Amino acid sequence: QVQLVESGGGLVQAGGSLRLSCAASGRTLSNYAMGWFRQAPGKEREFVAAISWSGGNTYYADSVKGRFTISRDNAKNTVYLQMNSLKPEDTAVYYCAAGRIYYSGTYYYTIPGSYGYWGQGNQVTVSS
Repeated sequence: QVQLVESGGGLVQAGGSLRLSCAASGRTLSNYAMGWFRQAPGKEREFVAAISWSGGNTYYADSVKGRFTISRDNAKNTVYLQMNSLKPEDTAVYYCAAGRIYYSGTYYYTIPGSYGYWGQGNQVTVSS
């Protein structure tokens, strides 16, 4: 079992920055691909970013490319999502997820079904 706990969310003005953290316990994250998803009220959960188990490959939704950066520190069993130039449309509950993804190709990293463990979610609100 892997337990994931997100932190770092909050309220920020448009153009500002936040860094989300996802700390794991129970097992080492070094064998897992990690993803960030988000869900806004009335909308489906959507892919934001992902990083391979080795950290060698990263994947981003077009809507956040160039503004968000995903990274991992396996020694600290933690994954991060640095969010810059935030926009009101980035407002959502953000979830981190862990999955054993060993396939190549972006698709497998972008679908929620590839991830077996999820955090509880962390609210990010961007005011205009």
